[in-house]
This record gives sequence, structure tokens and C-alpha cells, in this order.
Amino acid sequence: MKRFLWACNISLLSAMALTHSANFNSTPQFNVPEIGSGVGLIDQQKEKMIGEKVFREVQHQMPVLQNPWLEDQLGNVFSHILSQTQLGQPIGLVIINDPQINAFAVPGGLFAINTGMVTSARNIDEVAGVMAHEVAHVSQRHYSRSQEAFKGQGLLTLAGLLVGALIASQADGDAGTAVMLGSQAALMDKQLNYSRNQEREADRIGMQYMYSAGFNPQSMADFFEVMDRSTSKVSFLPDFWFTHPLSSERMSEARLRANQFPRVKSSLHDEDFEILKWYSRVISNQATEQQLQVLANRNNFSGQLALSAFYLKQGDYVLAQQVLDQAKKQQRLNNLLVLIQTDIYLGQNKTDQAYQAIQSAARIMPENRALALKLAEVLIRQKDAAQAQKLIQRFTNKNPRDIQAWRLMQQAANIDQSAFRTVNVLRYRAEVEYWSGSEENAIKSLLHAQRLIKDNEVLAAKLKARIQEMQKERQLRI
Repeated sequence: MKRFLWACNISLLSAMALTHSANFNSTPQFNVPEIGSGVGLIDQQKEKMIGEKVFREVQHQMPVLQNPWLEDQLGNVFSHILSQTQLGQPIGLVIINDPQINAFAVPGGLFAINTGMVTSARNIDEVAGVMAHEVAHVSQRHYSRSQEAFKGQGLLTLAGLLVGALIASQADGDAGTAVMLGSQAALMDKQLNYSRNQEREADRIGMQYMYSAGFNPQSMADFFEVMDRSTSKVSFLPDFWFTHPLSSERMSEARLRANQFPRVKSSLHDEDFEILKWYSRVISNQATEQQLQVLANRNNFSGQLALSAFYLKQGDYVLAQQVLDQAKKQQRLNNLLVLIQTDIYLGQNKTDQAYQAIQSAARIMPENRALALKLAEVLIRQKDAAQAQKLIQRFTNKNPRDIQAWRLMQQAANIDQSAFRTVNVLRYRAEVEYWSGSEENAIKSLLHAQRLIKDNEVLAAKLKARIQEMQKERQLRI
């Protein structure tokens, strides 16, 4: 995994070449270059197709966490930063289950962040700093503009380095390293010549995004310095520094830039971030039972939620409930508590209690994806396919790459007694397969569904169009 992240980020981030230097000024710059405004529609469509192709490969090759609550929490930070840019609807944010501190970005608006980034940060502003840096790479089209430095090499060739690294990362021992380094050898020298300017521009513009979104730009500089100090205590550099070269000059410039912004007050103790951090440690297997018990015994709310989630993950519903009952005594409204309680009931096959636990919060906040999908899961267990599908379709319409929503649609269709039950199961299964990287299987599922359709011309036309779309995108070789 460590080898993969080093390679894929070298191909994506070190290849983001600039054709001009990012000058460091003594006063804060709040005018971000509108690089994206001059991008043609064809280029935008090409970048989107590349981003979606890499999205499918990442889902297929990497240990992606499928956790709606965690996705929503990090996605909220991500959205605040994106709102400061000229970027359109992004492909999305992917969470990789890896303890290494790393993140990467792909044209078209695909962003990925490791769980190690969250669990190593001290506050949400440090996480926002990494996100803002990556968003700046994409908003300034560093990756796409690198074509000017690699004459004759198109975006697909450069994006192919990432996919090659994904495949090579599955190889054993030194063979995997050799494959990755060999595929990049011809590009390495020129890539690294541009990395300083590229990284400085991402730092500068990323800080502007942070400040405009209400985050503290000092946290980006703080994180640089904390990580630099940590490298003196270990025998290896964190992956983030392999792919985002860190020098004393760059750290100094980051601090000077941060000091030019008006002060943003940071909370000394952010319970919401503590909940996010400890829950992330549990679901990514970075926390021990003893660590969590120490926190919970101090009546620490985030520790109690995390320990309950720890026991839930182990299938010990009795202990999970006992710890959650302790957390409930603090009388705090929290969506994660609701979700954990619902899962405890579902684990014990107590579907009525699960419904009572989730339905009120989900109805009050219908826009909350984690609550809505959990309510849909409960409704499916109660054999209420129609209501479940009605809930889920809002999210598949909004984001056609929502694998978890499509999976629930498939489950709902499977209990539906309509005449098109089998066809719908195949349709929704195809979307799960396609966005999970199994493109060929997805097309086969739709072809099977097409053979079953006889009298419904509307549905037959939809299937035909989707098959053609998948076949076209599958031919995109990167």
C-alpha cells in the first residue's frame, strides 16, 4: 500500500507541471487565477471521463471505506472548500482505509484521502488544509496543464500512470516497485523540475480557499511543521512528503503566508472532531479496545461512541448496547449515536426497534444521506420496498456514482413483487458492478436484463442507452 501511494502521487502530483512560477508576495493574495474559465467543453468532458475511469479503478483496486456517516462528515468539509472555487460538480471524495498520511487528486474532481490523514490530525482545520491543497491542484488544472511539459503525451497517458501504479501495487515484493518505476522513468526528471512551483501554488491558493471557507490557514503551516518534526523520530518519511516535497524553505513560506491572513479563532477542544477521529480509528482498525475503554471510563462522549462502535463491529451487541447506554446519559443529540443504535438492533434482528430508533431523525433531516440510507436499510428488512426505493432514489439521482445507494436499490428490488423484479435487480446490480470497477460484468448484467424485456419500450430504451454508454466509457483506455 505504501508503495502504491508513493507511486500514484508521483504520477499525479509531481506530474502537475506549471508553465510559470508561483511568486511569493508579502501581502495576502485573495484573487485566485480562474484557470478553469478558459477550459473548453471537450476538455472538461474528457477530464470528467478520466476522473470517473480512475474512480472505478480505485474502487476496484484499493481498500475504499464504504461508510456513509464518515463520507458525509468529510464531505461537508470538502464541500465548504469547493464552494470557494470555480469547479463544477466534482466526481466525489473517496476515503481509503490506510494508516499512511496521504491524499491525492485527479482531473475531473476526484479526491481521495487516507484514514491516516484523519487519525493523525489534531483538528478539522488540519484535515481541511490537506483537502484545500488538493482542491487547488485541480482548480488550477496542474495535471492537465502538464501536457505542455510532456510534449505529445495526452491526459490519458498521464492518468494511465495512476492506473498502472494501482495494478503494480498488487504485485509482490520488488517486482511491483520495478514495474512502477519503469513506467515512470522517462518522465521523472522533468516532473520533479516542476514540483516546487506546483506545490507552492497549491499551498498559496489552498490557504485562500481555507480562509474563505472559515478554516484557519495557520493549520496548514502547523501540519507541515508537526510532520517535519515527526520524521526525525522515525526511520522513514511519511508518504505525504514523498509526493508533496517538503523543504525548510517551503515550510517557512507557508508560515509567512498564513501569518498574512486575519486570525481565525480555533477551538481548543472540538468534540465533533474527536468523535470523527476516534470513530475513524475504529472502522479503520487503528484503535485498541484498551485505548477506547480508557476514554469511555472518563465519561468521554467520543470515546463511548467509539467503544460502542468497536463492539458493534465485533458483533458483540450486548456490550455495544451497554456502552451506548452510558453515552445516552449525557443527553446529547448525535446522528452517529442514532446510527449505532439502529445497527445494534438490526444486528439482533429487532427491526421494529431499529425503525423506531432511526425514523424520527431521518424524517427531520431528509437531506442527511447517512440517516436516509440507514432508514432505507431498515425498511428493506421490513419488506417495504416501495418506501425504501423512494428514499434512495433522491441520492442516486443526485450522485449516479453512489455505490451504497445502488446496492440498497438492488436489495429493495429483490423483495419487490412487481413484474419487472428481475430486470430491476439486474439494472441496479449493474450500477454497483460498474462503479465498483467491474465494467464487463456490469454490461453483462444489463444485456441479461435487456433479453428479459419484451413489452416495455420505455425501459428497453433506457437499458439500450445505458449499455451503449457503459461500452463507450469502457473503451477508454488509460
